[in-house]
Amino acid sequence: MCLTLATWPIRGYQSELALLRRHESEKIFGVQIAGGDVAMMSKAAQFIDENVDCDFVDINCGCPLDEVHRRGAGSRLMAKAGHLEGIVRCMSGVLKTKALTLKMRTAHMEDNRLKDFNGRYAHNLVPKLEGWGVSALVLHGRTARQRYTKLADWDYIKECSGRRKCPTPFIGCGDAMNWEEVEQHCATHGVDSVMVGRGALIKPWLFTEIKEKRHWDISASERLDLIRDFTRYGLEHWGADPRGVETTRRFLLEWLSFHCRYVPVGLLEVQEAKINWRPRPYVGRSDLETKLASTNSKDWVEITEMMLGKVPDGFSFVPKHKSNAYQAEGAASAATQAKPDEDGAAG
Repeated sequence: MCLTLATWPIRGYQSELALLRRHESEKIFGVQIAGGDVAMMSKAAQFIDENVDCDFVDINCGCPLDEVHRRGAGSRLMAKAGHLEGIVRCMSGVLKTKALTLKMRTAHMEDNRLKDFNGRYAHNLVPKLEGWGVSALVLHGRTARQRYTKLADWDYIKECSGRRKCPTPFIGCGDAMNWEEVEQHCATHGVDSVMVGRGALIKPWLFTEIKEKRHWDISASERLDLIRDFTRYGLEHWGADPRGVETTRRFLLEWLSFHCRYVPVGLLEVQEAKINWRPRPYVGRSDLETKLASTNSKDWVEITEMMLGKVPDGFSFVPKHKSNAYQAEGAASAATQAKPDEDGAAG
């Protein structure tokens, strides 16, 4: 699923229209729209319905970023139920060939006037959204204020799922990092499926693990092959000219800023790492495995140079989501000393 602001497809921004192109390998593909204007969201939905090869259109009702909130979009829509109703009904009305879905958080900000559920109110929106025309719901188990500083509240996700009045597909989201967690959530928290976010960026083979119900101690060389595939797909999509190369490099670097958090299963003594752990520096089983674990952006740049050649003069990279923003820790052998990530790395 790709994300775009509602105004961009309508205005014909080529960089955004490129994001809407479906890759031949994508069996299910959706477009998520962020916006706060009813007319603009409706026009964007109609444009996508008529011009984009996708299976569903998703309303972004969960983004925690202030820049998006200033547009009246993202999780801020949750606090304006009447306005949200207008957006959902209008988009549902213009979509003729695509399903309409919506992803939200447990609340925009906790409402201190509400005594139940610590001021969260997604449970009140669930039956309303069904009536307004949403075909499926995704709930991220945190408020916008929490960002990633707390673990997702799956008990509250279960509560919201139970508020459905129709058999609307209900998908839970938050912290899934291995196949066992996915199985547990589906079995005990009332969800039809689990959406994977950061877990797929940290270990993109997670879906293979879920399908095959196993932990994969993937080698460093196999991980490098995945990086090669990513690079090849990027060049096919963005082009192999200098602009395409640097666009591919930027997206690759953003991914590597998450991928470095992966702790190889073979280095763990007890259990697979949790998504909120802050791994201490470790020495891998090969030089490549050690480099892939580096949180130094210079090492990520070197990895891109293995695939895309030298970076331009004066090049620098700062992660968009600050996913490597761990506190400095002393070195430790293997990642058995991993600690909870209290500051919520990814934004």
